[in-house]
Formats: sequence, structure tokens, C-alpha cells
Amino acid sequence: MMKLAIIGGTGLDQLDSLEILKSKRIETIWGAPSSPLTFGRWKGIELVFLARHGVEHNIAPHKINYRANIQALKDTGVDRIISVAAVGGIRADMKPGQLVIPDQIVDYSHSRVTTFYEGDEVLHIDFTEPYTASLREALLESAREGKLSVIDGGTYACTQGPRLETAAEIRKLKNDGCDLVGMTGMPEAALAREAGLDYAACAVVANWGAGLVEGEITMVEIERNLELGMTSLKELLSVLSARLE
Repeated sequence: MMKLAIIGGTGLDQLDSLEILKSKRIETIWGAPSSPLTFGRWKGIELVFLARHGVEHNIAPHKINYRANIQALKDTGVDRIISVAAVGGIRADMKPGQLVIPDQIVDYSHSRVTTFYEGDEVLHIDFTEPYTASLREALLESAREGKLSVIDGGTYACTQGPRLETAAEIRKLKNDGCDLVGMTGMPEAALAREAGLDYAACAVVANWGAGLVEGEITMVEIERNLELGMTSLKELLSVLSARLE
């Protein structure tokens, strides 16, 4: 049976009808992943959850052991990953609370380990399309079937964090053709490609990018918008589960 993993997943372990089977700490050749893996069965499919920032949400984006996270999922038999991430909206239609299925990435992060191949062996992956087309399409078809508002496509800018961006940086990202900004999209996507795993992202817009609206960005605003987005995301995954059986 094919197995699906969700990375991120705040609140997603509370899906209706989810049967949690076990939680297990995994050690990989790259060290420990961000959290124990939670194994469950939901509507006929097996799911594995991994909390990207740790159970206590105490691991900053630039300190995440991305290699251990991807390796742990691969070692446990996962073949498809859906990355759930909170992002800032840059494009006018990517407003807070909106779900977006991005199709491109621009990597502005630095000083992160970006490959499994650091020794004598070198692997040059084709990364023209950073997200797996079939898994993206499954998400989009599920949204259409569920009559959910999901934007098809968009370029995700991955910044270093953990701070949010300046207004000038958001203007630069917009001029570079970026539509969304987050801190965890890379090297996660590239490592999944190296590991031979299907990978797609579902971005939940939590706030406008800095300087696009008046006032400062607050955690109260972010949490409110994430709650709205996560409600839609759970509905999307409910429809998706039937497609992946």
C-alpha cells in the first residue's frame, strides 16, 4: 500500500475519523528528525505526520534537520509527501486565509545543508519543476471536486528566517516574480527529489508580506488566518484521500 506523509500539519492530527496507530522516534544516518513520526490510518490510506518545527514548535527554520526529516520518511516507506506551510502573500489574489498550490521556487536561503551527496558522489537532479506534477494535480482536482478556493500555481520565495522580511525585501521578491514567501520550502523540496519521493506543497497564506498593508504583522493575525486556512485544508485532504486509495 502506498503511504502518504504530511510535513507541517499543525492540527492535522485531529482529522475526523483519523485512527492514530502509534508514535515513534526515528534515528537516521543524518541524526534525529524534528519530531517523532505519528502513524495513522484515515479513510483507507496510511498517513505519517511529521512536525517540521518540532512538537513544541521550537525549531527555527534555519535549524531544521531537513535531511533527517526526509530520510526518516523514506526509511519508513513513505512515497508521497504533502508539505503544509504558512506563508506570506505577495500577489494581490493570495490573501490571508487562501490556499495555494505553488508550482515554482526561488531559493534565497543560505548556509543550509542542501543535499544528501556531500562526499565523492555528486548527484545533479533535474529540478526544472520542483513539485511533482501528478501530486499537484491530485490536490487541484480534489479542490475542484470539493468546491474549495485554491489557487493553481505561484512562485514560492524561500527566505532564511527566522525573522520576517522587510518591506524592501518584499518589493524585491515581487520584482523577482515571487508570489509567496516562506522559510521552509528549501532544501526540503530538493531533498525529496534526491530521495525519489513525490512532493507537493499546500501553502496557507497567513499574512500579507511586509509593507503591502498598513500596520505591523502580528501573531494574533497569523493564527486567525491559519485557523481559517486549516479548515479548508482538512476539507481538501478529505477529498484527496479518496483519490489516493
